[in-house]
Amino acid sequence: MEELADLLIESSPDLARVYFVCSGSEAIEAALKLARQYFLERGEPQRRYFIARHQSYHGNTLGALAVGGNQWRRRPFEPLLIESHHISPCYAYRGLRADENLEQYGLRVANELEAKIEQLGADSVLAFVAETVVGATAGAVPPVPGYFKRIRDICDRYDVLLILDEVMCGMGRTGTLFACEQEDIQPDMIAIAKGLGAGYQPIAALLVSGDIYDTIRDGSGFFQHGHTYMGHPTACAAALAVQKVIREEDLLTNVRIQGEHLADALQRQLGEHPHVGDIRGRGLFRGLELVADRASKEPFDPAQRLAATVKRRGMEHGLMCYPMSGTIDGRLGDHILIAPPFIINERHIEELIDKLTRALDAAITETSR
Repeated sequence: MEELADLLIESSPDLARVYFVCSGSEAIEAALKLARQYFLERGEPQRRYFIARHQSYHGNTLGALAVGGNQWRRRPFEPLLIESHHISPCYAYRGLRADENLEQYGLRVANELEAKIEQLGADSVLAFVAETVVGATAGAVPPVPGYFKRIRDICDRYDVLLILDEVMCGMGRTGTLFACEQEDIQPDMIAIAKGLGAGYQPIAALLVSGDIYDTIRDGSGFFQHGHTYMGHPTACAAALAVQKVIREEDLLTNVRIQGEHLADALQRQLGEHPHVGDIRGRGLFRGLELVADRASKEPFDPAQRLAATVKRRGMEHGLMCYPMSGTIDGRLGDHILIAPPFIINERHIEELIDKLTRALDAAITETSR
């Protein structure tokens, strides 16, 4: 356990401690409770609000659902959720205006955080929670240049914690161990999971800053939280083995190289497809947003269940992909996530693209009847 923690901290030196749990949802729950306890120990009990983004996904437990912005997942449980507030996502394909460039767009949507903090009261907000590269709900949406720099500045100005959810996009998936490395920022906490143990054992973790750890150590000395199987030695051993292989075989270099091959192949094969509106992502984490009309970006009718049909058709061809509907607002929009293994090569990429194209065309034909 200590060796795994040291390896993770070595890769992110401003984060000083690691808290091992069993799932991404648990990591987010731990982050939310730790944020609250941190401010309690600082003598600021009035801080109680979290701010997150629409069309985000942070897990299925009640706290994670509360900060998540996916309406379809939230709606049945809304009476049980803690009060959280949401701002616009950084989603250039749908949000960029004709009169602005990417940097201007990023500043505009980032500034919504400052406006929301001031609306709620600067001394009432605990943290801002965001996926560095948005995963399941919106489909591998990366931030535009400068967005997270501005978010970090706002959090610093108002003494609000920045919690990054890298459950899907972290642990090398985008080409660096932590996706936020590419934004040149340091959060106060990072939640990681899927790539940590590569599916061999249930394991996740929360990385926290030295300031948060020291505040609680020098205060109550006890984080009031825990789960039965957290920090399980077998799970930590499996994750350590995975992380050693990633290092020893330099797999992150392959993620970066093959990620570019994958992006190029997707653009070459599907960039002009009449029903592929956007191809996006980083590294080996790519998303395709499907549209009924490219020019207007009109989505397919949700009743057609296009994303689910692409998944089924893909399985018929031996392709596993991650389909999702409700991309735009929880009801409208379809996308497909592609997240191949870190050991993929160019031959496999060509096979993947061929099967994806056949599955997509078959699904569109089927659902358009």
